Amino acid sequence: MATASSDVVLQTPVLEKESHNLLNKISSEGGYAYVSMTTRAARGDIRAAEAAREMAWEQLHSGPWHSVLPVWRDAYAMACLHVAKCYYANGEYKEVIRVLDMGLIMGGTLLREDLEFAVRKAVERVNGDVRVSDEAVNGCAKAKLLMNCEINMTEVLQTLPKNSLSCKFVGKRSALSLEGFMCEYFLSGSPVLLSDCMTHWPARTKWNDLSYLKKVAGYRTVPVEVGKNYLCNDWKQEMLTFSDFLERIQANGPNVPTYLAQHPLFDQIQELRNDILTPDYCFAGGTEMKSVNAWFGPAGTVTPLHHDPHHNILAQVVGKKYVRLYPASLSEELYPHAESMLKNSSQVDLDNFDPNEFPNFEDVEFMDCILEEGEMLYIPPKWWHYVRSLTTSLSVSFWWSALPSSPTS
Repeated sequence: MATASSDVVLQTPVLEKESHNLLNKISSEGGYAYVSMTTRAARGDIRAAEAAREMAWEQLHSGPWHSVLPVWRDAYAMACLHVAKCYYANGEYKEVIRVLDMGLIMGGTLLREDLEFAVRKAVERVNGDVRVSDEAVNGCAKAKLLMNCEINMTEVLQTLPKNSLSCKFVGKRSALSLEGFMCEYFLSGSPVLLSDCMTHWPARTKWNDLSYLKKVAGYRTVPVEVGKNYLCNDWKQEMLTFSDFLERIQANGPNVPTYLAQHPLFDQIQELRNDILTPDYCFAGGTEMKSVNAWFGPAGTVTPLHHDPHHNILAQVVGKKYVRLYPASLSEELYPHAESMLKNSSQVDLDNFDPNEFPNFEDVEFMDCILEEGEMLYIPPKWWHYVRSLTTSLSVSFWWSALPSSPTS
């Protein structure tokens, strides 16, 4: 009996190994219709595969994300693989990439190896070869830059909140040793700007090259935020291809900004992960890494005043940002939201501050800085911070927690 060529069949060895046990678990949770559709999908029925994916999608949105059973996240990934296999057999490789990215973003971990392998194969089909020549990456004269225009800093600074850059500046240290960082800033929980410590990152030369970004990630689907920020009523989320997102960044018209914010992009797209390195500072305190996230967007994107529970290194790869910081000891004066989901965010809108509504905030002291391209900012746990992009900006945040034996844990 003839077998299909490996060139037109998407190999999914983990799916084949785990399918029986996973379907049994889904049945035990009442997913009989899903199992029926998936059985047909495994035989190449695209409509059954799409139906199974829709059933799993509904389960993912049946309540708060933390309450979704892990088995349904794995079920969604399984359905994405079956849909992708059908599209791959038909040569619809861009659609394969879109479906698999949704599986990577929304699916569980059980089938992640298959998802990652499959998306690499589909990208190779679209691009021929995902590698970019050293000449193209390292500054071809005709390279189109993501950010290549001069900015008027006088005009830019007028967009900042009242009293910006007029109080206490965050101190800056050049090529600070790990020991110096530990003794002078980490143990005391003090912010610091760190310069001359990411010159060796490939991202420093690659990420301002639009041709490179589109080559390695253009067809990939990413989640973006649309609107002023997550505290505003008009805020929403969308799924875009990375190329479409880059076009929105470049256009950056009078409409609301589009922001790829706090997304684990480097877990999704390995080529971009290879362009960055975990800073040595993140190993302070015997490290447990929590997340590495991308923050990509045009000028004017804002992360409102909030705090995070982990140590944070914010690395500025392309562009500039303004950052304002308040210590945790001033939390009461910053009017945190009462709702549990937003209790780490301030009710104070620094861009439209009303002293009558928040009288205790007006004279609260802060420190701030301009985070320049090629610099990192250490933000200690629980420190409140407001961030505004002054230009097109590509940043990476590294969150980590000190181990229990650490003095800061």
